[in-house]
Amino acid sequence: MTDLHRLSIREMTEGLANAQFSSRELTEHYLNRIAKIDAQVKSFVTVTPELALAEADAADALRQAGGANVLTGVPIAHKDIFCTQGIKTTAGSKMLDNFVSPYDATVVAKGKTAGLVTLGKVNMDEFAMGSTSENSYYGATANPWNLSHVPGGSSGGSAAAVAADLAPFATGTDTGGSIRQPASFCGLTGLKPTYGRVSRFGMIAYASSLDQGGPMARSAEDCAYLMNVMAGHDAKDSTSVNKEVDDYVANLNGTSVKGLRIGIPKQYFNVEGLSADVKARVEESLKKLEDMGATLVEIDLNMTESYVPTYYLIAPAEASSNLSRFDGVRYGYRAENPVDLMDLYKRSRSEGFGKEVQRRILIGTYALSAGYYDAYYVKAQKVRRLIQQDFLKAFESVDVIAAPAAPTTAYKIGANLSPVEMYLGDIYTIAVNLAGLPAINAPVGFDQDNLPVGLQLIGNYWSESQLLSVVHQYQQATDWHTKRAAIAEENA
Repeated sequence: MTDLHRLSIREMTEGLANAQFSSRELTEHYLNRIAKIDAQVKSFVTVTPELALAEADAADALRQAGGANVLTGVPIAHKDIFCTQGIKTTAGSKMLDNFVSPYDATVVAKGKTAGLVTLGKVNMDEFAMGSTSENSYYGATANPWNLSHVPGGSSGGSAAAVAADLAPFATGTDTGGSIRQPASFCGLTGLKPTYGRVSRFGMIAYASSLDQGGPMARSAEDCAYLMNVMAGHDAKDSTSVNKEVDDYVANLNGTSVKGLRIGIPKQYFNVEGLSADVKARVEESLKKLEDMGATLVEIDLNMTESYVPTYYLIAPAEASSNLSRFDGVRYGYRAENPVDLMDLYKRSRSEGFGKEVQRRILIGTYALSAGYYDAYYVKAQKVRRLIQQDFLKAFESVDVIAAPAAPTTAYKIGANLSPVEMYLGDIYTIAVNLAGLPAINAPVGFDQDNLPVGLQLIGNYWSESQLLSVVHQYQQATDWHTKRAAIAEENA
């Protein structure tokens, strides 16, 4: 079969179960596509064909023996922030270019238990710091919809790989929008779960109180299959919550759109820099949901102006602490011929880290320094609580909150936006991480340049099933999630 990459995850699982094709055939199909297309997209940092085929053969043998899981033999790409035993794990940085992990992240281990086949590790902004996937030691990844544009970030490699049909789904991480924004830029569905729903063990830390892993795929249904693997309590992660996990696939029709109250924050639709095309597509998608029976309710989110300054104090502060471990001593990049210990530290870090990472470490170290800690970091944490309360108050009158995922469509590669311009592009996503809430992006159309636009739905705590269900029903009534980039079609 030449069009295996067009199948949904459900169709893949049924095809494997009915012996229409084997996991080896499916895996070879994707490896061939990667070999043919990825030189243009540059989504993969490391491709693992030998491992993938060995895992595919093991999956086929397991299925033959009657011991297969639902997803046994389905290929996956992992964001290169998840540790993978015996495979290079770089976090997109020169600092970890020589690091081969001695263990698997919990998310990767759960994937193996479910029988998923690892195609390789995909590109990302260095240490997840960025919104374009240009801040990578391995170069920029291209957006499959237009190769001169970025795929978003930091999970840009994950988004590009799925959008180019180089993997059926992929893992991503979201610290301030790093699943939802690239999903928006690449016309995909991407879910950022409630903080504590997916284990962070073995996920290289950027900002520990904000980071959360989640699925990226074409549809809500495909994401639900991967969430069934990723979600759940992990004793190895102290922030993992011991709470019963839903069957996300079984619950896809569990929430009725009829009667659903969707909050429309008036502040969000008056943000300076919101593209007219993005606003129009998002409003059209909300009208569609209204036609399906939802009620649109105007709400106030009064803390909107505090999102960016609060996030860009807390995230860099945590980053400066987390990245202090990369000192050239234990593992990772080490400067050559240091004259003394201080020279080793200084040169290993200045040579090993890229500009954006260094910028955020400096901002964070400043915010945590004596004399500024109370004035900046402590105050930001207090504002963070007010942002959370602002959302909780809104959820007293609505079920979900709607917003664009990003104020614009994908930027051009090399657009050279200033750091401040780049940070302001996160206005719609970062508050969700500050509050620890779940949120999902769904593709809802295109701008005049045929670049995808995304709708973001934000839910109350532990409402992943509801978000997936609402988007699934929207996707049953529309076909935006089925649209494919030309590069995926040309190389079918």
